[in-house]
Amino acid sequence: MAGSKSVVLAALVANGAIAVLKFGAFLLTGSPSMLSETYHSISDTGNQVFLLIGIRYSGKAPSEGHPFGYGKAQFFYSFLVSVLLFGIAGWESLKHGYDAIVHGHSAAPGMVTLAGVTFDAVYVSILVLLGAIAFETYAFVKAHAELRRQMEAYGWSNLVEAFRTTSDVTTLTAFTEDAIALGGAVIALVGIVLTRLTGNHIYDAVSATIIGALLMFFALALAWENKRLLLGESAPPSLEAEFESIVAEHLGVDHVDRFRTMFVGPGAILVAADVSFDAELDTAELDADIRALEEKLRAHDDRVRFVYIEPER
Repeated sequence: MAGSKSVVLAALVANGAIAVLKFGAFLLTGSPSMLSETYHSISDTGNQVFLLIGIRYSGKAPSEGHPFGYGKAQFFYSFLVSVLLFGIAGWESLKHGYDAIVHGHSAAPGMVTLAGVTFDAVYVSILVLLGAIAFETYAFVKAHAELRRQMEAYGWSNLVEAFRTTSDVTTLTAFTEDAIALGGAVIALVGIVLTRLTGNHIYDAVSATIIGALLMFFALALAWENKRLLLGESAPPSLEAEFESIVAEHLGVDHVDRFRTMFVGPGAILVAADVSFDAELDTAELDADIRALEEKLRAHDDRVRFVYIEPER
């Protein structure tokens, strides 16, 4: 949880500062790519606020109304981020880019005077984007380090597997945002420079369109990943099999009748099993075996938070 929060805070600071700079550059140049990037950074800043709300809310202790805690709040707020903010920013960027392609709008080649110095306005966009690339690289490295730590801790072999199996959607969302933000800044920079060098508006306009399409694509991908967790996805089959083997191989267990798992929050797994124990066990021995199984499951994976074992005699 601490790792996820630090990742979000780093992205919040970076995106908030960058959004202001990009908007200033757009006002000076009128570049479609800079407007798309402004939408992008504003949405990312809002994203971080939603994610921080989700982190704070999910930290509430379990209650009578929510006996498994509030961990799924992070799934909900991450879903809002992907659908509302990513989707809106993506659509506006795509629409503005398309309009620029059709009507031939691009960055203005005019001159700007600041503090007594006169220079080409396009250089403002270039400097802002270079700064954005530096900031986004920092945020991306931090998010990647946290995701890599989880990959090593849980034995995920690559980023694709981590994306499909992680329950830490906050880190996943921040990592995806930072990757798109870094890519978007590079795309905008290339489009603006090519338009300035060639005098052809199409490069700047197409860059804005690509940024919008990227945002909308990853909005759908993140929404899909959050959906599986909101609907109560089980632990990965290989991990669930490991849990079941621990129970089945425990001395005193005859066989496992039914076994279920579910993510109830980021890094929080519920394990429930109907287990047939040795008929010779008395009540005290049965209670001791159940406690031992709970300890074994938690020791095997620190994400196991709730264990319910129903003895069948």
